[in-house]
Amino acid sequence: MPFISDTLARVKPSPTIAVTNKARELKASGKDVIGLGAGEPDFDTPDNIKAAAKRAIDEGKTKYTAVDGIPELKEAICRKFARENALTYQPNQITVGTGGKQTLYNALMATLNPGDEVIIPAPYWVSYPDMVLLAGGTPVAVECGIDTNFKLTPAQLEAAITPKTKWFIFNSPSNPTGAGYSRSELKALTDVLMKHPQVWVMSDDMYEHLVFDDFEFVSPAQVEPGLYDRTLTCNGVSKAYAMTGWRIGYAAGPVELIKAMGTIQSQSTSNPCSIAQYAAVEALNGPQDFLAENKKTFQRRRDLVVSMLNQAKGLTCPRPEGAFYVYPDISGCIGKTSAGGATIDSDEAFATALLEETGVAVVFGAAFGLSPNFRVSYATSDEALEEACSRIQRFCAGLK
Repeated sequence: MPFISDTLARVKPSPTIAVTNKARELKASGKDVIGLGAGEPDFDTPDNIKAAAKRAIDEGKTKYTAVDGIPELKEAICRKFARENALTYQPNQITVGTGGKQTLYNALMATLNPGDEVIIPAPYWVSYPDMVLLAGGTPVAVECGIDTNFKLTPAQLEAAITPKTKWFIFNSPSNPTGAGYSRSELKALTDVLMKHPQVWVMSDDMYEHLVFDDFEFVSPAQVEPGLYDRTLTCNGVSKAYAMTGWRIGYAAGPVELIKAMGTIQSQSTSNPCSIAQYAAVEALNGPQDFLAENKKTFQRRRDLVVSMLNQAKGLTCPRPEGAFYVYPDISGCIGKTSAGGATIDSDEAFATALLEETGVAVVFGAAFGLSPNFRVSYATSDEALEEACSRIQRFCAGLK
């Protein structure tokens, strides 16, 4: 009798974590590696947030808390939704988890039965389909290519919905493409969803504060109030507040769903770190002025990376509306051979050869469900980005 569960055969380890770990190992061995794989801001957590965590320690706030979040944090989250998204929630409609990933996972575990389908626009964050599989559901990927700027069209959404569809996972701005849906684009999708009352919406708003130029962020329940009672609006402090390691995510939705998610959490991790929760209260309630400064930095980096990658032979790099990723198309490189003798027959082969021959670590597009592409995270210094993009240019120029 096999010891490892059959469930594990349905999923794979996170490719983004694998690339990041590989880059760390190579660096530790003395290699000159520039890692562009991690979706993690290079800024430090703001001082006022760190001070709030220290106060929590000094005040002895180091015990177990309520399973799905302290009252102070739930109240802060309610104020955030009202202030920034024109969405009204009560504390019993809020859940707090150990990072945004846990809130998504809890919701899927609490709602999916065998045969239930979950629509996921591709390219997608690598964890979406695997979490659906772990929960016993069936992921339904819908490819959204460069011709639609990696965005799902209403016709595609309509065609993907079946009587078995339970969830539609929506992520704007997107990981891995940075593509953001305008209000009118999102309204066209919500119009489709209004015709299918069995379909719930899981909106992953993690990159809400990282939008550029004159782009306006909007969330599904904000655009279409008719979806409020079947939308789980998910967010967290990781990206905007540079708190990735603090592991605090949250979500808002109908009371029945929030209770079910709490039941899952009570039998898995129990409460998130008490100290991190008090830090998150300060993040949401405290000064927000640094968000605009960080956004300016990311926008400058986006413009640098898009410009340099579009100068690389065989690459096409769309200019995204938000997040801190670009997702260049490498169609012009497929079928060629690298200067080191590697055959570039896929985006995975491209990323492998790029790392081995130039020391630049990126994540191949197949991991996100759409090829031939690769993802660059530009959440690192301008100097590192300029050097990495120069190496990519040389690598592409050397393809024969």
